[in-house]
Amino acid sequence: MIRSRLLIVGVVLVLAVYVLRLINIQLIDERYTLDAANNAQRIEKIYAPRGIMRDRNGVVLATNQIAYDVEVISSRLTRLDTVKLAEVLQEPLEEIRKQLKKAKIQAPYRPYAILRGLMIKDYAALQEQINMFEGVNMRKRTFRKYPQPHGGNVMGYVGEVNDYILKSHPEYDLGDYLGISGIESSYEEVLRGEAGRRYIIVDNRNRDVGPYAQGKYDMKPVMGAELQLTLDAKLQALGEELMRGKRGSIVAIEPSTGEILALVSSPSYDPNALVGRYRSRNYTILYRDSLNKPLYDRAILAEYPPGSPFKILNALIGLQEGVVSEETQYTCVDGYHFGSLHVGCHCKAGTLDLRGSISKSCNNYHCQVLKKVLDKYPSASRGIDAWHRHVKSFGLGDYLGVDLPTGRKGFVPDGAYFNKVYRSDRWKAPTVISLAIGQGELVVTPIQLANMVAAVANRGWWIRPHVVRAVGGVPLDDPAFTTVNKTTIDPQHFEVIIQGMNDVFESGTARASRLEGLPMAGKTGTAQNPHGQDHSIFTSFAPLHKPKIAIAIIVENGYWGSRWAAPIASLMMESYLHDSISRPDLYRRMTEGALTGEYNIPSVQTQLPPY
Repeated sequence: MIRSRLLIVGVVLVLAVYVLRLINIQLIDERYTLDAANNAQRIEKIYAPRGIMRDRNGVVLATNQIAYDVEVISSRLTRLDTVKLAEVLQEPLEEIRKQLKKAKIQAPYRPYAILRGLMIKDYAALQEQINMFEGVNMRKRTFRKYPQPHGGNVMGYVGEVNDYILKSHPEYDLGDYLGISGIESSYEEVLRGEAGRRYIIVDNRNRDVGPYAQGKYDMKPVMGAELQLTLDAKLQALGEELMRGKRGSIVAIEPSTGEILALVSSPSYDPNALVGRYRSRNYTILYRDSLNKPLYDRAILAEYPPGSPFKILNALIGLQEGVVSEETQYTCVDGYHFGSLHVGCHCKAGTLDLRGSISKSCNNYHCQVLKKVLDKYPSASRGIDAWHRHVKSFGLGDYLGVDLPTGRKGFVPDGAYFNKVYRSDRWKAPTVISLAIGQGELVVTPIQLANMVAAVANRGWWIRPHVVRAVGGVPLDDPAFTTVNKTTIDPQHFEVIIQGMNDVFESGTARASRLEGLPMAGKTGTAQNPHGQDHSIFTSFAPLHKPKIAIAIIVENGYWGSRWAAPIASLMMESYLHDSISRPDLYRRMTEGALTGEYNIPSVQTQLPPY
């Protein structure tokens, strides 16, 4: 009897729970009403505008503009004149047929974009004609716009999510856009924002009837966060102008913060070329230009021998290791000689001390310094390991970890590397003596070279270079970009080297680029190039005390450092520090000068059709 009563009570309770649940579903919780109606609705995604980007002074570098996609609903294309549609859209007939076929397979009952990125001027011309085609509509969205036609390599570009991208980014939908390169890629998570939703009632032919529940359940999109960049738009534009007609790069850094002021890769491209309906066409043209490689960011990817600017670091290592002092002198007679080995030198300066070896760029002096460093240890292998440790402390030979999505390590050899090459550890200092003058196996990227000279400007410390200052109005507080990295060189060793670098402008190899009233430190360089004329290299910072800008410039096939790189650096620093250029003749010579003859091509800039 008791068991039967308990059973009855249990059944009643279960039924009561079901009844209450049904009442909640039917009468109280409207979410289920919305779900039940889905077969008579279309859920339309509202794309979020991407976050705006500004330079360090508030100049807008990336914003958004209204654009339109041409969409079709395949199930409604009963009498479509495909030839006429292709004619109206001014697209190849085969491409339109290809897109219509995709729409029929992938989305027969919902909108599918067959043409993306029509700008306002295109929309005005097509709006009335599109209405002639049943099942074809134009949907508004936002696309990128870059008010400054500069910095394509650092800004990057935005591309459409396809099947391949979807495999690694399942949080996106086909047709979404995401950053592919540059800042657009590395800060995609904060720039993308959050998409909204719109619920639309449709009839049995999938035609819009109106908003569901007067839009009660619609969700507005949330715009992406605004970024303040470290770049100086004016300096970036000047750098690109000065590098016109040349291949190479400019990297300018604020030494005290590691903020990148300019990141120039030449030849570059207008970032607006990779926006809108002609994005794919323009990308293909840029990608296929294997001579100029405009999509290749030389500032962070290209690897070169550092040449004579490395003598700065070589001298600092000699001081730290105690094998030379400020007063140490060597006499140069046509370079460094050791048995049959000869490293030539053009300094013609006779006897030099350490400071003079920097201003006159004496190869013999620095070969002697490296030999003494290596000879200090029981074997050259152990000596090169000590040298390697010092070099690496300046950020060379490893990824700097800048907040951009790509980069190269460069290469700084150590004892194990040479032991493997020579199959023993019995090799001697003269075997690797070319390292002293920034040649041999040593290679660096331009951004590493700029970071090295920033560390010298700071007298022995550096902060990792970065291109973003603040996210959503909040200053960047990532320890990776605020932590001070100390070199292995004691601060007291830097002054004599910096004096020598100042002499480079006052009486040395860059005296033609000297600017009255602005004390600058620099070092010219000529990096050997087996594929043509040598590269012109220059590293510099200014002012001498409390420096505000450190810069590295490489002009490919530019002969020697003082010919192209040093004048460009001088103009860049003057413009940044004085907000003007007082040497119009030098400015004109740099902007009008070109090296297309050295490259055996008619133009350094890739020519794109109108877009």
